Amino acid sequence: MEALRSEDPRRFGRFTVLARFQETASAVRYVARDTGTGVGAGETAVITAARPALAAVPAFRRRFEAEARTAERLAGGWVAPPLETGGGGREADGAGLLWTAAGYVPALPLAEAIGIAGPMPKRALRILGAGIAEILSRVHAGGAVLQGLAPDTVLLAEDGPRLTAFGPLGAAATAEARPGGQLSVRLGYLTPEQVAGKEAGAPSDLFVLGLLLAYAATGTTPFTEGPPEEAARRIAEADPELESVPEELRELIAGCLAKDPAERPTAGTVAAELALEGAAGLARGGWLPERLAAAVAEQEARVRALEGAWEAPEAADAVPEVADAPGVADTVPEVAEAAPGGAVLQKGGAVGTPAPADPQVPLAPDATANADAGATHGTGDIGEDQGTTRFLNTVRKPPHSDRVTTQLALPHQPPALPATSAHQHTHGSPAPYPAAVLPGSAGPGSGQDANGRSGNGRGGSGGPMVALPLPPAPTPPSGGPALDRRGLLTVAAAAVGGLVVGGGAVAVIGGGESAVATDAKPAPPKPRRTLPGQPPEPRWIYAHPSSESAPLTAALWQDRLLVVTSESQASAVDLRTGERVWQRADAADGQAALAAGDLCFVAGPTEFLWLAPKDGAVVHRLRYADGFTDLPGLQVERLAGHSGTVVWFTGSHTVTVKAPKPKKGKKQEPDKKVVQAHLFAYDIVRRAELWRTPVPAGRAPGTPLYRVVAERPADILVRQEPSTLTPADVKAAKGKGSLRCFDRETGKLRWTKQYGTAAPNAGITGDEGGVLYASVGADLQSFEADTTKPLWRVTGTQGSYFGTPLVAGPFVHTTERSQQIGAVERETGRFVWRRSTEVPAAGGAPALTVSTTGETLFAADAAQVTAFSAADGERLWKFQDIGVADPKGETVSAPYRTLASGTNVIVQRARSFYAFPVA
Repeated sequence: MEALRSEDPRRFGRFTVLARFQETASAVRYVARDTGTGVGAGETAVITAARPALAAVPAFRRRFEAEARTAERLAGGWVAPPLETGGGGREADGAGLLWTAAGYVPALPLAEAIGIAGPMPKRALRILGAGIAEILSRVHAGGAVLQGLAPDTVLLAEDGPRLTAFGPLGAAATAEARPGGQLSVRLGYLTPEQVAGKEAGAPSDLFVLGLLLAYAATGTTPFTEGPPEEAARRIAEADPELESVPEELRELIAGCLAKDPAERPTAGTVAAELALEGAAGLARGGWLPERLAAAVAEQEARVRALEGAWEAPEAADAVPEVADAPGVADTVPEVAEAAPGGAVLQKGGAVGTPAPADPQVPLAPDATANADAGATHGTGDIGEDQGTTRFLNTVRKPPHSDRVTTQLALPHQPPALPATSAHQHTHGSPAPYPAAVLPGSAGPGSGQDANGRSGNGRGGSGGPMVALPLPPAPTPPSGGPALDRRGLLTVAAAAVGGLVVGGGAVAVIGGGESAVATDAKPAPPKPRRTLPGQPPEPRWIYAHPSSESAPLTAALWQDRLLVVTSESQASAVDLRTGERVWQRADAADGQAALAAGDLCFVAGPTEFLWLAPKDGAVVHRLRYADGFTDLPGLQVERLAGHSGTVVWFTGSHTVTVKAPKPKKGKKQEPDKKVVQAHLFAYDIVRRAELWRTPVPAGRAPGTPLYRVVAERPADILVRQEPSTLTPADVKAAKGKGSLRCFDRETGKLRWTKQYGTAAPNAGITGDEGGVLYASVGADLQSFEADTTKPLWRVTGTQGSYFGTPLVAGPFVHTTERSQQIGAVERETGRFVWRRSTEVPAAGGAPALTVSTTGETLFAADAAQVTAFSAADGERLWKFQDIGVADPKGETVSAPYRTLASGTNVIVQRARSFYAFPVA
């Protein structure tokens, strides 16, 4: 910041200027105070005022206003809404100043932040990239292109990233007014498609995002090395230098930098991979390194000091001198040269670096009224031609959907862009995508280096001028004249030392216009890579009909059928095709769907059913009233477990116990109703009860619910679900859980034991060798089942707890509420790997499933399914279902479930089922 100069305006509408904040190629930013009387009075704002010489150019005015409207439409999230846009204030060269005001938010430009603290840490990189990608996703959903990314247009605020430029003017490295109403704009970056003479599209924004992330991760950009004059060739042909980028982000950034736009991920995919819970969720609790957080706080203190020094509007000329805050530009770029027609060009260089040649892009005087930022697909010329309005290269493409991760449950297509006329765009009709502007920051393309010094940054220098023809223009709407050869543009291909400064240049200005390079050869296409976070395409998707009741259970039958039960019926889906093959009302409220020989076994609330897999016909049924005649009124709970052809379940019934005969003179006591409970073993192929054994009754209505936690050759270990424990059971256990061991042949109870201080609801499982793995407090501990002897303990995440582990091969796979998934050696308790699902720690620990090959581990929770390599913990992909696309449809809040079947994993969320191929 610095004190106001004599030529600086003192007021913009209701805002009184306090100091200069920053300069950009096309505008000056001021810190100001709202001295009005309405809402917001007394608040601090940042005014972005266009340079007077540029504001005098009609094409510039339209573009400036269009980008301000874009900011309004994008308001929300990481874009703050503008407070006011005006054309009043001091007059310069006969033209009213153009300006916008936005609330001040303490923040540092990315370029300054890198200069202060160096490359950003991995978590901060994820938040930065996810925040920008979220903005791009909103823009691209409307079929438009942003073209406003640069290290000086991206801000780092205390709560997350911000964006301040919403089109090519805001991100311009230089902008110049030329004779005859021409406007010359030089941008900071060239993308491969623009080098090849093609128009910029949504993938172009992703390419620049990749460059930004690489810059933030390393302090330089991937195409720095080499002669400046070969920068365009390197962009089009050379592989990016990403060795210094963190390994976890390298492949994603490389995908953004793919030469072929079709190979780049969508903005939604990038946002999901970097922070599936959203940038705001990942940034909770702070995200900036200490030095940057201190610099942001210092900047805020300086601005607040300005507010305190302000006295009254009458004293506005007496603006106090402002010392530079750490992280704020040491010097303001020198305004050293006036271009023809009164334009002011920004010059200067970094310390020890000569000022670069500053090639400009003259834009011929063929006016375009379609200057709305919502249509920045193409390029062309902006200027005046005897009052005639022309559309240049305004071919619009239909919008493309951004997929939240890779595969959406119900893919949706954004509405087609409405037809627009020149009149509509000239008068600021709403653009086809939503709304956003930003508070004070280093301006776009300011020409400052990472330390805030003006000039060329890290060794970049201006490249040679190259004459580039425009692609053929279509016939304009409304019968307007076609583009003639005055559309010839000059584009500078400069070295790419840092983003913006020293970057390649391309003219991208005006709604629906694009000037692109054609002299460089694009790189040959490469095989498409699968990005981290991108699941394979599902082999099929099955949507359970909304006209039917929601699924209750889902199970696999012989890797041939997916059997889904609901309150109204059971239905079967062919695992090869995803097509429903039958439905059966008899099996309503059923569960299990186990293989009973060649039949499908389903346990219902009142009977066992054996169904024909071909058509669901009932081949056999056993009503509990008929099969257990000595237990009238038997109530059966869900299955406790199964092994081979045997299922275990609990059931209870009520018996009448006659009161004893009263003593003489005493009143007869009434008979008592007593609940008796049993654990059963039943062979579903022979259709025969193997044994039953009495067990304590549970909480009313009395049936205890058991779960088999381990199967051994001679016995099974079961635990009663806490919800069915009686108050007396809980009191007797003194807050600890217990396991019961039953003989597999006879059902005899062998023992009941407790393990350390494991709670009744602790995650617990066991293996065939008699070792238990249980959550004890915040740790995971193993025990000898028969002796309760502790074997080893692993420490959990602070403030978290372990969920139910999964034994698979040599590992015990662990899951924690903190969203940490891991693999522990069964013998030693040594962690082999531990990775996060990168989902906010809400709810319980994810549920684990392993593929039938044992190679892939799946963690399913309320937010997503995450696939890991079981051997080394490599995060393979993530999947999120968007739920019901219909705004009037039901809200989907069900957690995800996974079922392993052959070479597939079936992912379920509520009514949607996906079959993903897996290793």
